[in-house]
Amino acid sequence: MPINLEIVSPEKLLLSRDVDMVVIPASEGDMGVLEGHSPMTVMLRGGVVSLYEGERVTESLFVAGGFAEVTPERCTVLAGEAMPINELDREEAEKRLRDAEEAHAQVDADNLIEEELALERIHSARSMLEALDGLLTGH
Repeated sequence: MPINLEIVSPEKLLLSRDVDMVVIPASEGDMGVLEGHSPMTVMLRGGVVSLYEGERVTESLFVAGGFAEVTPERCTVLAGEAMPINELDREEAEKRLRDAEEAHAQVDADNLIEEELALERIHSARSMLEALDGLLTGH
């Protein structure tokens, strides 16, 4: 049985459709979600959401963090930013990484919240570059 997947950004509903499985970039590692999954809410790190039909990935989207709410029937991804992998731009990703690294260098090391947010931005930018590299190599 399929599971309903919705990907929502602050601006709009980006995707709503049934998939056999979705793999999301949970903060603790990639997580597969099938119909009948236990209910939970998880934080997302920057990474790729992969949509499966059968054993084949039919679509991939990059998300720059957020949350996912999982129920036995549905997976709702609430992403601060989401875009199809084929719309990613290497120059933009490299600029994001430079900007994030510069911002991190300016953070007061005693401010743990700012430090964590800066590190999340760096990780998200690196994940965007990795997604582009995967697109080029077919992985």
